[in-house]
Amino acid sequence: MMEIDRRAFLATLGAGSLQTMSSEDKAEALEHYLMGQLEGPKARPEGDGGEADALLDQENPQPRGTGRLLLPPRRPLEPMPEKPTFVDFFRLRFAPGNHVLQSANHALKTGQPERTVMACLLHDTVLELIKADHGWWGAQLYEPYVDERISWGIRYHQALRFYPDESVGYEYPYALYNRIFGEDYTPPDYIQRAYQYARNHSNYMEARLITLNDLYAFEQGVEVSIEPFIDIIGRNFKQPPEGLGNDNSPSAHMWRTIADANKPL
Repeated sequence: MMEIDRRAFLATLGAGSLQTMSSEDKAEALEHYLMGQLEGPKARPEGDGGEADALLDQENPQPRGTGRLLLPPRRPLEPMPEKPTFVDFFRLRFAPGNHVLQSANHALKTGQPERTVMACLLHDTVLELIKADHGWWGAQLYEPYVDERISWGIRYHQALRFYPDESVGYEYPYALYNRIFGEDYTPPDYIQRAYQYARNHSNYMEARLITLNDLYAFEQGVEVSIEPFIDIIGRNFKQPPEGLGNDNSPSAHMWRTIADANKPL
């Protein structure tokens, strides 16, 4: 995992906010900061004054759980095609996506199943829309279009990432959390319950492999293209002929919001 400038990260939280944040809030803020550092300036709205402005506009406060697409627009979004595909959304709304691309690339290079590669490619893309409980939001976004094991893994990776599993060599970076905040991480009750449920489920490894590949997806200076995954997407994503958002699926409204988050009604 990349090195973190502790002072720079804490500055993004705003004066006095650390004392009011739960352990979950702190853990989420730390991961989102890592992703923001990885994506670089291209991922931030034009005119941004830095990390602090990206998280909290002093003129118009935004919830920390809000994704970039729901922040006040500083420039128009590129228009979507009439019948948009997942690749269109990735390029026009989720890009640059370095974190998920690195995660999927590691899964691909280590010979993991295509559904794991696909899950890694999808698992954090919903953060562009919303950050709070992103595992559950992401699972709902993709459930109509992918193998149920993929969406299940996306849902529970949010809880599993905070728990080690020696059988696959996964150890959550408790030392990093402790160094930044000076305390141990204590998951909230709902995360603990989700972990216990997932740990005893037959699909447990679907989510665990996402967390494992996450560890190798914060490498600065490494850029991965979506091109190597086009065929995998074609085999593992049920693209509606009408285009995402036009197909009346249970999550079509989410795709329409991602396509045009600025529409008033």
